[in-house]
Amino acid sequence: MTAKKSSLVIVYHRQPYEEELVGDKIVYRENKSPNGIVPTLKSFFGRVPEGKGAWVAWKQVSPKRQDKFERVIQIEDSYGKYAVSRLPLTADQVKMFYHVTSKEALWPILHSFPWLFRYDTTDWNTFREVNWLFAEAAAAQAEDDALVWVHDYNLWLVPGYLRKIKPNLRVAFFHHTPFPAPDIFNILPWREEIVDSLLACDLVGFHIPRYAKNFADVARALRDVHVDKSVRVEDGMSPAGLALSEPEVPTAVRHNGRRVGIDAFPVGTNPQFVAKVLDTEANQTLQDEITEELAGRRLIVAVGRTDYTKGIRETLQSYERLLERRPELHAKVKLMVVSVQAATGMRIYRDTQREVEALVGRINGRFSKLNWTPILLFSNAIPFEKLIAYYRRADVCVITPLRDGLNLVAKEYVAAKRGQEGALVLSEFTGCAIEFPQAILANPYSERAMDAAMDQALDMAPDEARARMAAMYDTVRRYDVARWAEHTFERFAEIGQFDQTTDPATLKAG
Repeated sequence: MTAKKSSLVIVYHRQPYEEELVGDKIVYRENKSPNGIVPTLKSFFGRVPEGKGAWVAWKQVSPKRQDKFERVIQIEDSYGKYAVSRLPLTADQVKMFYHVTSKEALWPILHSFPWLFRYDTTDWNTFREVNWLFAEAAAAQAEDDALVWVHDYNLWLVPGYLRKIKPNLRVAFFHHTPFPAPDIFNILPWREEIVDSLLACDLVGFHIPRYAKNFADVARALRDVHVDKSVRVEDGMSPAGLALSEPEVPTAVRHNGRRVGIDAFPVGTNPQFVAKVLDTEANQTLQDEITEELAGRRLIVAVGRTDYTKGIRETLQSYERLLERRPELHAKVKLMVVSVQAATGMRIYRDTQREVEALVGRINGRFSKLNWTPILLFSNAIPFEKLIAYYRRADVCVITPLRDGLNLVAKEYVAAKRGQEGALVLSEFTGCAIEFPQAILANPYSERAMDAAMDQALDMAPDEARARMAAMYDTVRRYDVARWAEHTFERFAEIGQFDQTTDPATLKAG
């Protein structure tokens, strides 16, 4: 274990690099795309002195290799020098902690699918054990008064454990998923243990006000918690009349004499980087090739993980109904679906993938012509540079999750269109819907609403399409990833970490 301590420790289950086997040696390479949550989090190391940042993640390691496994490595890339503490988890630990407890018990509750909640197979003791290992690793890397920033629901118990190991740490938590209301959250048998851990934080963050309000309501239902302060939501960040609107949000609660800050601010994308890629000669050539291949057809794109929450099935069914009721569109539209498996080895995701493939096969079988296949399905990830070229040329983007914490794909599509003509069909139950009231908002639970949204997207007048897209592009540029970082630092300063006078422009943001 390295003796050098860090003033900022980021705890996230994913490693902050890509591994590549070169000969018989593992080489750690920087993420190919600087867009996305991992590069965004790494950019925060730019706010601490070089070498004073650390990252904690897990890696599956066989029991035979654990004794020789190098747990702490030093990384140097364009984000600086930082330590990575890797937890060597066994295959059984990964299965019970991540695939079973996190994905079969916690995930359906977070996304308001209580009928999919699995209790009998859950191994809560292994979940505790792995969370304790994360907390130990983070504490070992941290100075006594460092900021430890924990990310996402599968590390819910880490803050409480950190308080036991190093009481003087500053602990922040960010939730990337939805957070449900008390009547759904309280289905969890471990609800009090989870809430007690989150109330051990100095700051708990969410993407949107609704999720922050839900957390405060859960805490008040389970513990003697009082709202210390509430504020009106920043103009334009939660307009009235939307499914996830919340006009007022608590910014702090008090419990057992402690003040716990609550934050609501959505992660942004990087429109400057998107524009830079789109303007390269290689990408311009790729865009021209896409246009030529379309041969005058209109392109609809739908991108998401193969997860029952993501609404890919609902999008495909809506497209099938579109072709049924509007035969004049045959051979004039094409749907490109990117549905990448969310987690390997899980039955529910395998079933979802099979259902997606069956739907695509059925629709193509019903409507294909010699010169036209209605749907193009990608089951593997497409490189980001290629994906945004498709976004740029797409006439319509359909993002219709049944529930989603935020959804950066919608923001990336808007960034790629750069205010030009296009249409975004967006589920009302997607976090970023509160930022994009100009999108064509649809209820994915309603066939009629989905059909109306598809028709509106394809029939919209060019001037209206440009006006809507320009308004959304203004939002994407205003609330980009650098603005999220700046806002986060402001909240960190309130709990005694980081100097608000430091220029956020020094960040290498996402």
